[in-house]
Amino acid sequence: MVSSISPENALKAYGDMFLIRQFEERSAQLYSMRLIAGFCHLYTGQEAVVVGIQSVLKPQDSLITAYRDHGHMLACGMDPRGVMAELTGRSGGYSKGKGGSMHMFSREKNFFGGHGIVGAQVPIGTGLAFAHKYNEDGGICITSLGDGAANQGQVYESYNMASLWKLPVVYVIENNGYGMGTSVARSSAGPNYFGRGKGWDIPGEKVDGMEILKVQEAAKRAVDHTRSGKGPYILEMDTYRYRGHSMTDPAKYRSKEEVEGIKENRDPIVHFKAYMIKTLKIPETHIKPIEDKIKLIVAEAVEFSKTSPEPDPSELYTDVLKEGNSIL
Repeated sequence: MVSSISPENALKAYGDMFLIRQFEERSAQLYSMRLIAGFCHLYTGQEAVVVGIQSVLKPQDSLITAYRDHGHMLACGMDPRGVMAELTGRSGGYSKGKGGSMHMFSREKNFFGGHGIVGAQVPIGTGLAFAHKYNEDGGICITSLGDGAANQGQVYESYNMASLWKLPVVYVIENNGYGMGTSVARSSAGPNYFGRGKGWDIPGEKVDGMEILKVQEAAKRAVDHTRSGKGPYILEMDTYRYRGHSMTDPAKYRSKEEVEGIKENRDPIVHFKAYMIKTLKIPETHIKPIEDKIKLIVAEAVEFSKTSPEPDPSELYTDVLKEGNSIL
């Protein structure tokens, strides 16, 4: 840990990470029970990244990410019941049960998805940053992507425009070591993703994404830089996903020893809890009630996701086309 945090903020950050972990583990159970269909990509192990970044943002800021998105939704304050109901395809979900795991949005929380096409959210996030600047609302856009998406051409087109127009966007590359089943070492020549913005004069840095205080510290530097009008910033988060690329991926491309080693030595929740107890002197009796409350919240979300009705067939063609006024 590299910086200080108040006990109150520490308990908040711990609770947010614990919520994501519990939510994702229950999602895995529902998927195994065939209550969740389609693709489902879990965020287990990467909790410190989104929680640390979210802690330094303002209400007017926006967030967009790829398909490993449940953690981002929960971190920005979306209702766990609505998220879980969308996973199970129910009308109480954020996309009325029609989007599933990869396609959820919340205008209220300035969360713009959840995108299933690799790298597609990056130019959209750049556009959101343009909107912040155009509207002069003081907001910035956090645009998250994975190490696999970082090799996409549209990412570099976005870098160029963002730097040229000094757009308020922070690109967060969540490098969990594997693009689907291919390791970074086998897929990327020059794996330092944070340095790939140099050609467009975009500063960047690599961060230990398993330590929430390090994430917060780096996120504050990036956000301050961007919000002050200096243009984009790149954060490469060195993190790790415990499960396969999706729930259908057995992840045989890595050893059990590798995964267990990360869990034992770098788990973001276990390490931060130890820090709170040892360094911040927070009694475990203050932490346990938070864990119990979150387990109850997730259990209620699961029950809601089971009992919320399925979408009516009449909803099949709604939310597909938005009529506009012709300018011709």
